[in-house]
Order: sequence, then C-alpha cells, then structure tokens
Amino acid sequence: MTDYQRIAAALTFAGTHFQQQPTLEELAEQAHWSPFHFQRKFQEWAGVSPKKFLQYLSLDHAKHLLRQSASVAEAAEETGLSGTGRLHDLFVTLEAMTPGEYRQGGAHLTIHYSFGESLFGPYLVASTGKGICKLVFMDDAETALAELRREWPKATLTAVETAFHAQVARFFARDFAPTTRLRLHLRGTPFQLKIWESLLRIPEGERRTYAQVAHAAENGAAVRAAGTAIGANPVGYLIPCHRVIRQTGELGHYRWGPTRKAALLGWEAARTEAGAVMTPLDAPAAGALLRSFDGVDKRAPEP
Repeated sequence: MTDYQRIAAALTFAGTHFQQQPTLEELAEQAHWSPFHFQRKFQEWAGVSPKKFLQYLSLDHAKHLLRQSASVAEAAEETGLSGTGRLHDLFVTLEAMTPGEYRQGGAHLTIHYSFGESLFGPYLVASTGKGICKLVFMDDAETALAELRREWPKATLTAVETAFHAQVARFFARDFAPTTRLRLHLRGTPFQLKIWESLLRIPEGERRTYAQVAHAAENGAAVRAAGTAIGANPVGYLIPCHRVIRQTGELGHYRWGPTRKAALLGWEAARTEAGAVMTPLDAPAAGALLRSFDGVDKRAPEP
C-alpha cells in the first residue's frame, strides 16, 4: 500500500465511524502503521492531528443536527460525545461560540451591511456593534447578501452604512488618520486567528508562501490547514490573503477569483516601485488592524 492508500483507508474509517469516537490505535490499524508512525504521517498529510480531524468531523455532524432543530443534548448523543459538556467545549474551541449560540443562528444579533465600490470591484461589508465581521468582493449584490444570510440565518440584517463601513471606504482610499481605530470582530478557531494575524504582517508589495504563513503562525507542519484557514478569511483585502502564493511561484487559489488576485498583487507591486507602499506595522490603517487582534475583537458575534 502507498502512503496515500493508508491515509485514505484511515480517513474513510474515521468518516464512517466518528460517532464511535475511534481511538488513535483503531485509526492506525486501518493504515497498518504503529500509532506513533500513523500520528506523524497523518499530521504531515492532513496538516492536523487525527484527534483534531475527528473533532472537525464531530463538529460538522453536530452543526448539521442543530440546523435540523435538534437539541444540544440530542446533538451530543448522536455525535457520539459523552455529554453536552464535551459538545460545548468542542464548539467553543473550534467555533468560538457555544452550541446554543450556533443553534440560534445569530438570533437577537443585528448585523449592518452596505455595498461599496473599490479599484478592485464592488464589495459588501458587514459589521456588528463591535467591528467589521465580513468584507467580500462580489459579482452581484444578491449572491453576496445570500452568503451573509446563510452564515447568520436568524440575525437581523439591516442595510445601514455604519462608521465601520465608512472606515473601510477610507482604507481603500488610503485616507487614514494616525488615530483611526479600524476594528475587526472575527469568529474563528485559535489556529485560524493566528493565521489571519500572520497575514496582516505581510508587507504590501510582498508575497509569502503557504508554508511561510504556517511557520509565522508557529505551526510550520500545518501547511494544508493554513491553506484552509486562508481560504476561510471572512474579511477580504483588509486581511490580505491575496499575498499568499504557492511555493512554485504560481498565484494559486483566491476566493474572489484569480484575475482579481493578480490585479491586487500587480497594483501593490506598482505602488512598491513608486515608493508608495503601506507596510503592516507602521501605517495607521494596517496598524489599527493589528491592534484589533486583542480582547473582544477576536470573539464571535454574540447573539
């Protein structure tokens, strides 16, 4: 068997038996490796540990059940967890919210949204009372708004341009005062937040590989997981995921299209040549973004 076939066998077993919460030994047996060797190989291949992979499978199943109106206790039992406490810990660790908050889908939360124009096309920006929670480039308004509704199905979405949205427009225009506070209100796992924070430290006009971003987040072995976290970036442009490329030099995937990614990188390269770059640590706008990675700004929007 090749390494791929061994890992695939373990993945298939995990996908069909996660409700029994298989042990490391049981997973390793599917790959015909020792638990120690399997742990190392799985981490190299998947970017996460076998235990973390099972947690993601369990979380996805529990989320599906909660969306189908199951109670928290029912979701915990059906997922194979020993009780609601374990499900609670799993949600808080991986989703930065409790199962009850996820089940509510943003009930009692008001999210303001508005549309804007930039050099790189139209965009939708959304915010809570604590900061910007979403910024996406868009081809049409309805599709972008539908994506926001799917993420927060029970939240009250209001078409109101807030001060946060005006700050985004000034960010695009580079019209930032040194005292400006551009606040982010992000929902993500601790690993995702580390990845997103490392993206903020990439200077304008420069590029990093996925491996370099993973290393900057103090997890150099988790290249695949870093790529997944980069792809899940909820705040385009402000968190510059477009500056991450493949090891080969190819631009690679971009959530809002390869043409837009090439345009962003080309525009920033031209500014670098002209000496008009904004570096991540000393420019007011980028500095404000880095400062937003503290305290409450990292938390999920609260229902």
